[in-house]
This record gives sequence, C-alpha cells and structure tokens, in this order.
Amino acid sequence: MFGRKNSNKKNLVGLDIGSSSVKAVELQGKPGNLVLVNLGQESLQPDTVVDGQIMELNSVSQTIANVFGSHQIKTQRVAAGVSGSSVIVKNIIVPPMSKDELEESIDWHAEEHIPFDIADVSLDYQVVGSSDDSLHVLMAACKRDFVANIKQVIQLAGKFPAIIDVDAFALQNCYEVNYQPTPEQSVALLNIGASTMNINILHGARSVFTRDVSVGGNQYTALLQKELGLTFEQAEAVKRGGMAPGETERRDMAQVLETVSDILALEIQKTFDFYRATSDDGEGTVQKILISGGGSKLPGLTEFLANRFGVPVEAFNPFRQIKVDARRFDPEYMREVMPELAVAVGLALRGVEA
Repeated sequence: MFGRKNSNKKNLVGLDIGSSSVKAVELQGKPGNLVLVNLGQESLQPDTVVDGQIMELNSVSQTIANVFGSHQIKTQRVAAGVSGSSVIVKNIIVPPMSKDELEESIDWHAEEHIPFDIADVSLDYQVVGSSDDSLHVLMAACKRDFVANIKQVIQLAGKFPAIIDVDAFALQNCYEVNYQPTPEQSVALLNIGASTMNINILHGARSVFTRDVSVGGNQYTALLQKELGLTFEQAEAVKRGGMAPGETERRDMAQVLETVSDILALEIQKTFDFYRATSDDGEGTVQKILISGGGSKLPGLTEFLANRFGVPVEAFNPFRQIKVDARRFDPEYMREVMPELAVAVGLALRGVEA
C-alpha cells in the first residue's frame, strides 16, 4: 500500500487531508513536461482531524466531496498520505540476501525497530543501497486502523483510495521532481502543517532520516490567543502579518511568535542531532533547508531559521518544474496557496509516468 513507485499509471488525484484543510492536486504528463490540471482546497472544522486521525468521518468526507465537486475534478482514484505518531519510518541495515529472503524475513527485522505489534501494522519497504556486507532498507509502517480510517473517509466521499503513501515520502517525491538534487547534497525538507511538522532529511535522493513532530501553526494561534487575549480569527490574522486590535504592541506580538518559533527550532535541532549521531561519516551536516506547509508562511520564519541554523533556508516551490496555466489558475492565488501544496503535489506525482 505504501511505497515510492507507482506501477499503475492511471491518473490519480493527490489528496492531502491535513488537520486544517483538504488539498487536492491532479497532474498530467511526465517529469520534465508536467502540467497542473486540477487544484482544490477547502478548510476543515477544528478538531475533525487530530494527529492524522480522522475524528469526524462524515464531516471530512463531505469536505473531500465538496473539493472534487466545486473544482470539477472527474478523476476518482486517489493517492492519500499518512503522518503523525501512528507512522514509523526507519532506515535499517540487514545482511546481504536475495529479494525473496528479504520478503520472507522483513517482519522479523521490523519487530526489532517498530514499537507496535507487527500484526497491527501495514508495512512496506524499499532497498535504497547495498554493499558487499549489507543491504540498506527504508522501512515504513503504519497502524492498520489508521490506514483503514483514511481509506474509509475517501470511500465515503465516493472516491477510490488507490495508494496510501507517507507524507514525508510525498514531500520527497515533490522535491526530487522539482529540484533534481545532486548525489552529495544534504537537504532538510520541513513541511509545517497546522498541527504536525514532517521532517525528511535527504542525502542526494536518498531519505536518511524522517520524523513527524507534533508542533505547527496551531501553536502560534493558541499562544497569541492566550497571551494577548485575542479571538481565534484575530490570532490567525496576526500570524499572517496583520496587526492585533486595540493596545497590543507589535513588540508583544513578535515575542509571542518567537516563543513558538523557538519550540519549532528546538525540534528541528533535535532531529538534526539524531541525524548526525546516526549518519555515516561526512553525511551528517544539513546544507540547506526548504520549508513548506501553511505554518511556513509565518512572516520572518525563513530568516529566523536561517539565523538559527546558519544555512540557507528557502520556501519550497512545488511547481518549480510544473507548468501552471495563468489563465486557469490565478497567479496571486497560486502564490498564496503554493506553500501548502507540496505534499498534495508529491502524492499526485504517484499517478504520472516516471
């Protein structure tokens, strides 16, 4: 169900079900000649999706149906992603063996690395490298009930869940197609959603460390509400660069925002430290950070992270190598929503020719 390659090349809609909105993207063509054909986004009610788990099936399925209906998306097959605490991604090293031997023994290897009962998870893996004395295997596992939950909500919306991927891998697919990384580059991809931040550190086109962290844009909003006595709507406006009403000084707002940015940076630092501690010699330094997700639109966050980590930080452009017709898709709207679409584009790429 998981996996990075798509052997079935029928069209797919990349459907990113986040905790604050549903995003749908459909592409046509093949890498080097890709075109955006459909795009839709609609907000979700608060707490309908919590840590990737869909709490209100009817509400979310209705939102999915609305996105397809209002944007006239005809394709019924969907690639969706999972993230959060029910998803485990590990790079493991096993002795050299044949494909069949690995297939037979993967559950046994997985049991060493996965904190869930193997009977309760959907498991997939891919060999990402080999040497004379070892195989490097990228393994992804997700609780079965979590996968069933995502599939059910898609089916309730009248669509077919063709592929369930991992959000961090979708982000990686989007990066590889749009940025064509060189083998020696080490880049950290951060997708800062409303409640979860996906982190995927790549060495060239190989995922060497992934982690999902329960921190995101909602924390900025919640702290602004608490510290400055704002409503949810006012706090959201401040987060996007607007002024707070009344006597609140910009200095106070900046202090609150920086408090959350510090928490965010601390989690990124922890991830980089884990990566450095477990990486091969010479691979352990991140040279660049690309940020996406709704939380990445916070004014000044790019500069804050660049100062904190001393490396270039850029906004991730999921349409860097994808043609977008300005007559069909308003350029100003695209600039506004672009940061939020990296995972949806990565999922949509599962439906195009490699």
